[in-house]
Amino acid sequence: MAIKFQYNKTALQQINKQLQVRERALPTLKNKEAALRVEVKKAKTQAEAYEKELQEKLEGYQRAIELWGEFDNSLVAVEDVELSVKKIAGVKTPVLEEVRFSVSGFSLFNRPSWYLDGIRIVKELAQIAIEREVFEQKMQLLDHARRKTTQKVNLYEKVQIPGFQDAIRKIKRYLEDEENLSKAAQKIVKTRIQAMEESI
Repeated sequence: MAIKFQYNKTALQQINKQLQVRERALPTLKNKEAALRVEVKKAKTQAEAYEKELQEKLEGYQRAIELWGEFDNSLVAVEDVELSVKKIAGVKTPVLEEVRFSVSGFSLFNRPSWYLDGIRIVKELAQIAIEREVFEQKMQLLDHARRKTTQKVNLYEKVQIPGFQDAIRKIKRYLEDEENLSKAAQKIVKTRIQAMEESI
């Protein structure tokens, strides 16, 4: 990306300001990127842990698969998932506060005795699955922000800062050359004036 500029002192001042802004922002952006990278890893680890826990519990309940065929799935439903928002390195991420379930009424006398355990198990599995989903969402949000921050760091570090430095160098050289030419022209004029005065 070529930086457009004019060869004058005003442009030099503006480019210097732009360079200073980017040089001051760069360490903050790098810290943000590092913090986001750590948080993405934490969220991923937590999501994987919930996934593993869910799989283990499902495998544990596989032995009672015949009983689950008798279970009435409409008894338990997720009524509400309460989320809050927590900012991590400037990124809004979801935090699971509470999962509310609704349990339909049923007769304990007309249903098998293990139905209460079945309801507890369904709630437990749903809770774990929802927690896993929240952490996956958090991981995606943080990873997206991390990629954007990495792009900005690379833009500043590899394109804009070197571009501004190069532009400053070119403008300074041009202004120095212009000043030297002006001084040389003044000397020539002075020499000619002196030569004309001496010849008179």
